[in-house]
Amino acid sequence: MVTAHTTAELGLTALDDEITVDELPIEGEIPSWLSGNLLRTGPATWDVGSTALRHWFDGLAMLHSFTVADGTVSYANKYLDSQTYRSATKAGKLAYGQFATDPCRSIFQRIQSVFSGASTDNANVNIAQLGERFVALTESSIPVEFDQRTLDTAGVPYRAPGQITTAHPHYESGAMLNYAAKLGPRSSYRFYRVDESGIEVLSSIPVRHPSYMHSFGMTENWFVLVEFPLVVEPSAMVLSGKPFIENYRWEPERGTRVTLVDRRSGEVGARYSLEPFFAFHHVNAYEDGSDVVVDLCAYPDARIIQDLYLDRIHEAMRDDARHLQRSYLKRLRLTENGASSEQIGDATIELPRINGRRARQPHRYVWGTGTRHGWIDEIVRLDTADGSSRTWHEPGQYPGEPVFVSNPEATREDDGVLLSVALDTRGGHSTLLILDAETLRPLARAAVPHHIPHHFHGQFSRT
Repeated sequence: MVTAHTTAELGLTALDDEITVDELPIEGEIPSWLSGNLLRTGPATWDVGSTALRHWFDGLAMLHSFTVADGTVSYANKYLDSQTYRSATKAGKLAYGQFATDPCRSIFQRIQSVFSGASTDNANVNIAQLGERFVALTESSIPVEFDQRTLDTAGVPYRAPGQITTAHPHYESGAMLNYAAKLGPRSSYRFYRVDESGIEVLSSIPVRHPSYMHSFGMTENWFVLVEFPLVVEPSAMVLSGKPFIENYRWEPERGTRVTLVDRRSGEVGARYSLEPFFAFHHVNAYEDGSDVVVDLCAYPDARIIQDLYLDRIHEAMRDDARHLQRSYLKRLRLTENGASSEQIGDATIELPRINGRRARQPHRYVWGTGTRHGWIDEIVRLDTADGSSRTWHEPGQYPGEPVFVSNPEATREDDGVLLSVALDTRGGHSTLLILDAETLRPLARAAVPHHIPHHFHGQFSRT
């Protein structure tokens, strides 16, 4: 057990152990109806040989599995056996560029990396389900399939039709729908569909200066692209010698551009302009008559990317300083007469989740993480009807993304539980935290023998 740190800085120390525990000790009582598997991915070390990775997003991916059955919880974790991981552990050096860390490479190698798809497969961002198969995702074109039970890596199931994609696909009829940015002399945004039979490009929209977009929106009839004014000149990426994200420039004079793409024809249906802002995560999008409503966790600009460089995080944690830029729920309304935006409530919120049954439909509740002090240290429940919020927080606890699981007999949108992996710095380990989704009252905790580094996203699948 690691006990060297009593602050959130523990979550940025490497996890070397790969273990399997048949039954974790439990405090409280798990709802009898809760049964399934919570799969998580995220960074677990930020050191490759003599190279110190620079950004929270750069760490080598590790998978975590929590299986809930008959009131018990089992746990396993394993590094994702990607090409990036193998080269890092066997050669002791970084072979592929990460989000904000890049190995020294020749111009020829950079051209290959940018334009040939020879990119990282360090899938440390999210988990997706493709039929009966599970894949770990990052923002490169290469997902990594793995076995849900053993966490063994099983290869590359497909490649996205571009160098950059999102780790936040949408789902419909057993298929994943996503967007990718194809970079080159004639760059384009491409929407694509993946199912068990393969991959299909649904639409290609030309773009001169692609925007950095970590996620996108989808309604019953539209793909929704919110292009923040954080943009790149593709040809400059080859010559700059800079890591991926440092090639992007914040140009607020562009404003934020919103494009609706018809999901059936693949054609642009409408374009809108709004004030400049930035977001990593879409919450949900839906149609309200002829209007389109889009909810995001919005920042006034892209400073949050700088805030998440490891040197800045460590400095702030040691000084117990509040340094993270805060995001709030922003609602866009796209009409025949133009676009408008408004902030919903005054609670800071990130890593958002909703009741999945409300995807592409009007939703009332959003759950996410919040920042009371220096680091992510609370779970938030935001009511979009009136902007009110509730929070869960305890001293020394640093929760991750709260995954909503609906009660099978639910009659309310918020009838269910939240599953969050929380770092307990007082105990020097992590726990699976189970909260009542309505009240945020703790129902149960399952203690893991070691700490789990601060991570990003995952999915719950019922059994």
